[in-house]
Amino acid sequence: MHAFDVLGDPVRRRILELLADGEATSGMVTEVVVAEFGISQPAVSQHLKVLRENGFATVRPEGTRRLYSVGTEPLREIDEWLRPFRRFWAPRLDALGTELARGKRDRRKQQENP
Repeated sequence: MHAFDVLGDPVRRRILELLADGEATSGMVTEVVVAEFGISQPAVSQHLKVLRENGFATVRPEGTRRLYSVGTEPLREIDEWLRPFRRFWAPRLDALGTELARGKRDRRKQQENP
């Protein structure tokens, strides 16, 4: 399955967002996803399976729990695919960073010279 096919599903994207914060139990992932999407526990398990089989998630047993985390290799492939498109947003992000730094500098000057 192509990476964008895997990430095309909003449930799988949400699961990856949850895992981006660090390892999570299958129970925690299931609880959040069931509450947000109204799908069953077996459906969440199927989404976790798709993520695992395609390298987007890894799992390790810890006693009776299964801890999931983000698998990085497919994300590197997506990052590489996005490389030619960065020129569309990178300059704007750089400009935003400059403006934020300028505002921070101005606030600091105002605090020093009230």
